[in-house]
Amino acid sequence: MTAVLRLGFMRLCQRPATTAGAVNQQRFISGKTMRGGPRVITHKPFPYKEKNYNVFTSMIDKTTPRLNDNSKLICVEGPIAAGKSKLAKELAAELEMLYVPEANMDMYYINPYGYDMRLLDPKMPESCRSFDVPKFCKDPNHFLAASFQIKMYMLRYSQYVDALAHILSTGQGVVLDRCCYSDFVFMETMHKHGYISKEARSVYHELRQNTIYEVLRPHLVIYLDVPVQGVKDKIKARNIEYEVNSKVFTDDYLRSMENFYKQHFLKDISIHAELLIYDWTAGGETEVVVEDIERIDFDAFEEDPMEKKMKDWRFPNEVEWCEARIKYASQKSDLMNYFNIPCFDVPELLRDADSSKIYRDVWYNAPGMKYRPGYNEDMGDTGLLTKTKSPYRDNFL
Repeated sequence: MTAVLRLGFMRLCQRPATTAGAVNQQRFISGKTMRGGPRVITHKPFPYKEKNYNVFTSMIDKTTPRLNDNSKLICVEGPIAAGKSKLAKELAAELEMLYVPEANMDMYYINPYGYDMRLLDPKMPESCRSFDVPKFCKDPNHFLAASFQIKMYMLRYSQYVDALAHILSTGQGVVLDRCCYSDFVFMETMHKHGYISKEARSVYHELRQNTIYEVLRPHLVIYLDVPVQGVKDKIKARNIEYEVNSKVFTDDYLRSMENFYKQHFLKDISIHAELLIYDWTAGGETEVVVEDIERIDFDAFEEDPMEKKMKDWRFPNEVEWCEARIKYASQKSDLMNYFNIPCFDVPELLRDADSSKIYRDVWYNAPGMKYRPGYNEDMGDTGLLTKTKSPYRDNFL
């Protein structure tokens, strides 16, 4: 109801906007090589991490004037060790976009002061201890595997919301190393191989249904295709101990992941976004990928109002663009609240009362955890009496 009232107020107070075609993003992405030099910034980026963007701000600071041909969201997907990070970094550099690395549990366990909360494990009950990728690789049958994968989805979702806020507030495109839309591939693979129960899988999909439709699908997904044996070779080549010696990455597990990627994720996302697929068994040339990206016409389906591709990004007027920007730049905490679904019938996701009490006492007395970031005097924070707000965007965990 609040969002409806806000949108009505914005439409009442702002001038009637032009048609959808006039406020749409430009058709083609272009790299530095094609343009012959770096892009000229015509509108100063809005500091969405420090300043609140609301209805009143939107009357002065419009959204579409910042958007240009490269104001796009690109996701690089593929199996483990495919080479996603390297390609994503190089694409971001050439296209002058923001590179966002793959989400990991460090984002959850390392607090804003650099303290690793995993150091608290000896003081924690077993149900409250940390669990991350290395631990999953060593013990995939651990009962914390389900909560671990749900946390991974939360982190990817949080990261994706930030990417949308960045694009709409600054005009700079984003290249993501994996995204929340493909996260279910891991859940389904883990469930198929018995690492996660049917009940925990059901909770995951309920959370996903509550959250995934609140965000805009990417403009482009790039999938790096590597066969199972190629993945195993790459895992061996990068020689990360917990991956090389993992009980998880069997031929059957990697084949299941490949099937869920190709038969479900890619099939669905191709309806809504552009899709490029490359055989990346022996790697590839970033220049070739850039050239293929530059040939994509992102407005090719604009004339058909029933066309699903790029529909998420076809806002009818400036007010709708600003409303989306408010949602992702200033209301992240509201979006993250959709994860707060109580579940009392899944043992993997429950803690008893005594364990929860110990967890809270230990967790919130750790260095930098007594108060919100910026308000912990014992960690060196100053000016506590004059501060009026905290960096709320990252306070959801």
